[in-house]
Amino acid sequence: MHVSDLPVSAAVREHYRASGIEELYPPQAAAVDAGITDGENVVAAIPTASGKTLIAELAMLTADGPALYAVPLRALAREKYESFAALPGVSVGISTGDFDSPAEELGGEDIVVATAEKVDSAIRNGASWIEDLACVVVDEVHLLGQERRGPTLEVTLATLQRRAPGVQIVALSATVDNPADIASWLDAALVESTWRPVSLRTGVYDGKDVSFDDGSTLDVDVGDVGSNADRDTEATAELVADAIDSGGQCLAFVRSRSEAESLAVRLSEEDFGIDESAATDLAARIREVDGTSTGRRLAAAAESGVAFHHAGLVSEHRALVERGFRERELGVLCATPTLAAGVNVPARRVVVRDLERYTGEEMSNLPVLEVHQMCGRAGRPHLDPYGEAVLIGEPHTAEELWDRYVDAGPEAVESQLTAREALRTHVLSVVASGFADSTASVLDLLDATFFAHQSPDVDLSGVVDSVTEELGEMELLAVDGEATGDSGDPSATSLAATDLGETVSRQYIRPETGARLIAGIRTIRTMPEEHVTPLTALGVVCATPDMRGTYLGNRERADIYRYASRHAAEFTTAPDEADDFEAWLCAVKLARLVFEWGEGATIEDLVDRFRVGPGDVESHVERTVWLLGAGDALATTLGSDVGVFDRVRETLGESMSDEVERRPR
Repeated sequence: MHVSDLPVSAAVREHYRASGIEELYPPQAAAVDAGITDGENVVAAIPTASGKTLIAELAMLTADGPALYAVPLRALAREKYESFAALPGVSVGISTGDFDSPAEELGGEDIVVATAEKVDSAIRNGASWIEDLACVVVDEVHLLGQERRGPTLEVTLATLQRRAPGVQIVALSATVDNPADIASWLDAALVESTWRPVSLRTGVYDGKDVSFDDGSTLDVDVGDVGSNADRDTEATAELVADAIDSGGQCLAFVRSRSEAESLAVRLSEEDFGIDESAATDLAARIREVDGTSTGRRLAAAAESGVAFHHAGLVSEHRALVERGFRERELGVLCATPTLAAGVNVPARRVVVRDLERYTGEEMSNLPVLEVHQMCGRAGRPHLDPYGEAVLIGEPHTAEELWDRYVDAGPEAVESQLTAREALRTHVLSVVASGFADSTASVLDLLDATFFAHQSPDVDLSGVVDSVTEELGEMELLAVDGEATGDSGDPSATSLAATDLGETVSRQYIRPETGARLIAGIRTIRTMPEEHVTPLTALGVVCATPDMRGTYLGNRERADIYRYASRHAAEFTTAPDEADDFEAWLCAVKLARLVFEWGEGATIEDLVDRFRVGPGDVESHVERTVWLLGAGDALATTLGSDVGVFDRVRETLGESMSDEVERRPR
């Protein structure tokens, strides 16, 4: 199928031709045949680099009204926004933050790019533009099976189809074992293909050479090395050097941040023949962002054409590394697995050195789906003649790795909606948003979810009753056992969100976080005014489930405890009152970190003293500002004159603005 045959504007067709697209890839043509340009629901399960973005664009450009493109990550949202904004005659908006806003300004856009969480938040806050949507594209739909994001995604899709009846749903994924299940749930045509524009071969290194699934082999000589870990690293270095020598680039995946950095240091010892001028310029741009030890290590590696990528980097560093890799200023990128599910950074060869990671209790194998995502990054259309993925094993594990990751398909996507925390969150949201007013209508909406499609015989009424009772005890739902709501079912329980419940839902916080904030506010009202300080508010929000925790090293535990003791009168919870003393100490550490950041401490100082990454500081401050806003909103709902949340939020917000202005563009 040729571009000239597409039912889009002449300007868009010319845009595609100018981008080198004259003829559609087979999966793209199959999507058109399945009705993607006619408003039909479609699930496209096709490999990375096989043209999913164009499929999405064709659906959105031919929709009879505004379109939404939902993504799992902010970085991916920015990438897609820039791609869609280049389309001629198309207005594009983006929304990834401000969870307490309906983002009504997006109502006039042709395409809205947003994270799934932001879409869920917009629904909860009554965004009118949601009802006008004609097309919704969901990227990385296999995340339905993820514990945190999955329930939000499936409830959001179920709700969207009720808020915008007849909306076209297009779901995209490169790695999914049961796409037919998802297509059946969405009443969609399934386009499933293994076709790739660049061939991919996958192999396993057994300590001597690599055996690929096309029958070929590659000798990897690492010489006489000590431990297995050293051998794995040296084999990775050989594979990286070989890929770069042949004119390609390489992605090397490892299990942790520290491993990504140490591998980058090792690879920096090699002479990869990278353009020194470009590498030096990239290193200079990295140094301009901050002066942290992490930033210095990243810049030093970049000078050799090497970089590392993980969540501990600030967003500017991650963006510089991603752009530098795409523009071939870097030869190799050492990354944790999260990169595989994020932005577009393909390479000729992918090396997966570590196939296990620590889960908090033990080492466990990486999921097959995750490894397939990494491998799928190999091979860039128009740049590489082929793609290669190599899994690093040992003589006694090579066969097992082959069976698990090469021969086997990815795990099936299974709904995670029945996790109790997820149900509490989404039962409250559907009631507070006006989609349900009884247990019967909650069950009716849940009946439209992926979970119900997969498990039609499972009765959720018992767990829904239990969850609503818990929400009632949290003062977030009013539960009336004798009323029937509008369902007409005499056995149904009438439900209504309390004022507190509505605030919790609009602020996009978990019910458990809402309950913690409410308790904290009530305690603050009983405290002497002179004891209520910024640390008081920070201590409350940093102890909530929505505030992602931090680790506490043995060397800092005593110091944090002394700090907590000195400021005991300012905290709403005393050490002997904490349900989990270790978690309480971690919350104090976060409160102290954010407080000192707001007082002007440099990020360089905080990184060194608190043993966190620069990106962690950035993330902790951002989440704290969000939760302080929720605390202030709940204080207002309670009719309280507790203003400390708003004051601290304003101070941190000003500091965040100053930090953004300070950084180079």
